[in-house]
Amino acid sequence: MSLRLEKGARLVAATHNPGKARELAALLEDRFEVVSAAELGLAEPDEPETTFVGNALVKARAAAEATGLIALADDSGLCVAALGGAPGVYSARWAGPDRDFAHAMDLVARRLNEAASEETGAWFICALAVAWPQGPMVAVEGRVDGTLSFPPRGSRGYGYDPIFTAEGETLTFGEMDPAAKHAMSHRARAFAALKAALF
Repeated sequence: MSLRLEKGARLVAATHNPGKARELAALLEDRFEVVSAAELGLAEPDEPETTFVGNALVKARAAAEATGLIALADDSGLCVAALGGAPGVYSARWAGPDRDFAHAMDLVARRLNEAASEETGAWFICALAVAWPQGPMVAVEGRVDGTLSFPPRGSRGYGYDPIFTAEGETLTFGEMDPAAKHAMSHRARAFAALKAALF
């Protein structure tokens, strides 16, 4: 089996997050026909792993086996230095079942206050995994470093974007033009590695 993704192939994006689905489709540059796990009515698998790569592989394998399509999965999150890397792989869980990231960002602020730390360093990590039905899997990872700031600023991104400013930037991910964010985000860096491996 060739570990290459041919232009025009139908892929399932193993996500139920509409913002993430849009970002994955944009980064794929219209090379493929992309349908999301939510659109196909797939159940969300448990994410028992303790690493981003481990969880991305679980999601990709579940979607590939459920649909018979090549599946692309992302597991990503915010890691805060003063919180020992939390929320990390639990970033989505901090937002709760309603995916309330205003609550999640408030929780980060409260935990930082409790830690009484002046450290503002943080980083986003994105792991991308591709799984072929009954076949192999490939995973890559990308990272972008920056700082946190409160209160949240901007409504253009999603998740924790309004509190994160990448190194060398003045706007938060929530304030940045989506194209500018796509050019340098953790997900973009992971995609660059994926393209090198599979396109």
